[in-house]
Amino acid sequence: MAKRKTKFVCQDCGYESAKWMGKCPGCQSWNSLVEEVEAETTARKRGFGSATATRVTKPQPITKIERTDEERISTHINELNRVLGGGIVPGSLVLVGGDPGIGKSTLLLQVSATLSERKERVLYISGEESVKQTKLRADRLGIGNDNLFVLAETDVEHIEKVIDEMNPSLVIIDSIQTVYLDGVTSAPGSVTQVRESTSAFMRIAKTTGIAIFLVGHVTKQGSIAGPRILEHMVDCVLYFEGDRHHSYRILRAVKNRFGSTNEIGIFEMKELGLEEVLNPSEIFLEERSSGAAGSAVVASMEGTRTVLVEIQSLISPTSFGNPRRMATGVDHNRISLIMAVLEKRVGMMLQNHDAYVKVAGGVRLDEPSIDLAIAVSIASSFRDSPTAPADVIIGEVGLTGEVRRVSRVEQRVQEALKLGFKRVIIPKKCLGGWKVPDGIEVIGINSVNEALNLTLGGVSSGSPTFEL
Repeated sequence: MAKRKTKFVCQDCGYESAKWMGKCPGCQSWNSLVEEVEAETTARKRGFGSATATRVTKPQPITKIERTDEERISTHINELNRVLGGGIVPGSLVLVGGDPGIGKSTLLLQVSATLSERKERVLYISGEESVKQTKLRADRLGIGNDNLFVLAETDVEHIEKVIDEMNPSLVIIDSIQTVYLDGVTSAPGSVTQVRESTSAFMRIAKTTGIAIFLVGHVTKQGSIAGPRILEHMVDCVLYFEGDRHHSYRILRAVKNRFGSTNEIGIFEMKELGLEEVLNPSEIFLEERSSGAAGSAVVASMEGTRTVLVEIQSLISPTSFGNPRRMATGVDHNRISLIMAVLEKRVGMMLQNHDAYVKVAGGVRLDEPSIDLAIAVSIASSFRDSPTAPADVIIGEVGLTGEVRRVSRVEQRVQEALKLGFKRVIIPKKCLGGWKVPDGIEVIGINSVNEALNLTLGGVSSGSPTFEL
């Protein structure tokens, strides 16, 4: 009898080794290598040596290839459609990740309901719940339709047979960590099983044109469990973010072959499931305190959507040698950079002060246009001087203290006007080429000093203005 071959596979990154090691050379994690029996990779299984392997396709000039625009399947949930790029692409493989209890299964069950109500056949496969448990959750959400089929199964080969018999428009696998292939000897949830099962579902999606959603668990580090190659195999990776102890959830696209990765969808968890938030700016600003020092409002672009959020700063003297720099919702390195600009170009002695900066509402901002609002909020807290509650501040800050141009200024100003703000401070370079709407004042500035004079110390005589 031939001796079984074994290998050690890292459960975090998928690194393979012939011997056990305490520390993975691939991802540097400790005690993550687990012994697995190496599956017999036959030529027929991999496609080599079979009839399909002998087929030779000829390369074609790209100009001769006909372009076909796939008609997307609308989920009738506008926030999800926006994140996906306009709807579900037939034959796509989508991975949805998030913390336990965040609402992944609830969202996908609601998507199943909206599609089944429009005569689309949907197959919901649960590997973690029985069909009766899924029925209880559907009753709680008020979901029930003859076109929605539920199956409790973990065998990939059996799932493939069911899909072949039903030919649904959408298949949901909840979750990828629970399914398994008989030919793979490792346990469900292991790196090998997750990779091979995803490969099988990818083949099903591409050959049949059926869209498949996979639910993935998230590790303590915040990444989707399983090898990193899992995210490379799928067409779209969605992260469901938020605190399960609060009602708001943010759906963000990390990877999308059919649309932008800058879009976000915002939902509110209620008793009857997730509801779309049509105007997130009102939510992020509804608890803002007027007249408080250290607060500034910025209009940030999240894909094609403008979101107005409040940036809060707290600057306090420290009695220790190394002051603290803490940030929530923004990169803490950006805070250190902006504070260095305020020290060098404005003359604020911040080196002996602790700095705490937070984006209210739980959203995370990455774009450069929030720099000026961060600088104003830090200066406001340091001087203990509140900013005007009707001001919106937009601009990127350079290391020499200049304020640089940003994109889509007209769209940001329109959102500020819609929410009742009276004045918008923007880079002077962004003033031309568009019409300022009625009812709002737009002021252009060139430097951080000018912005601070406007917001904290009154308008200086040299401040360029552009108003109606």
